Amino acid sequence: MAPSSDSAPGWSTSRSSGSEVASGEHERGGSLAGLPGLARIAASAWWHAAERGAGLTLGLGSRVVSRALGSSPASADHEPHAARPERRRDPEASRATLRERGEELLTRSADVSLDEELHPAYARILDNLSPDEARILRLFATKGPQPAIDVRRGLPLVSELVAPGLNMIGAEAGCRHPDRVPPYLDNLNRLGLIWFSRETLRDINRYQVLEAQPETVEAMREAGRTARTVRRSIHLTPFGTDFCEVSLPLDAPDASTQPGG
Repeated sequence: MAPSSDSAPGWSTSRSSGSEVASGEHERGGSLAGLPGLARIAASAWWHAAERGAGLTLGLGSRVVSRALGSSPASADHEPHAARPERRRDPEASRATLRERGEELLTRSADVSLDEELHPAYARILDNLSPDEARILRLFATKGPQPAIDVRRGLPLVSELVAPGLNMIGAEAGCRHPDRVPPYLDNLNRLGLIWFSRETLRDINRYQVLEAQPETVEAMREAGRTARTVRRSIHLTPFGTDFCEVSLPLDAPDASTQPGG
């Protein structure tokens, strides 16, 4: 419990009444009266400088405390001339708006005459895809899940990741920028179109081809004597499968294989 103002020693910032100022002036005048002329002038100048310094210190301290407590310096010193407008949004109004939109969706879902074949998010997803990412989605939609491997070193229970998620998706999909495949996959996962599985594909030959690639061989060499691979896979989500069927021309020939493509 903080001590009360009656028992607290020293000065208090809340104690700034006129009687204390007058008392300070009287004590200061009595202490300087017995000094010679020049000495009295010098001492008086020092005293005024000390008072100004103390006032600045107290003023700065009050501003720091006011800001820490969330109030402005003006409100700490005196009442503002006009109340500031409230900028915080009304949470009840936001909830009401969301509730109205949700009610509208439920009403539309009960309308048997309403036929919505397309998901409303598909158009926005297309705006968030690069051409290479469209190629990757077409690869998943036409060729199925893709193999991926992690290169690790150490014992099975205590190991270190050396190269994560190695795959041949960039080459298989015909990407113009195969070095960007990792961020491409991250974006597709962010959009809910693909997911990363720890399961191994049934076709082991696909992993053997992947493990023979130069990038995998280099990672195994870097991992040293305890190097090993962990086989994983990457799949379309049900949402991604429907998106590809609706939004991508899966039966169209690959433009990159055509003359001038």
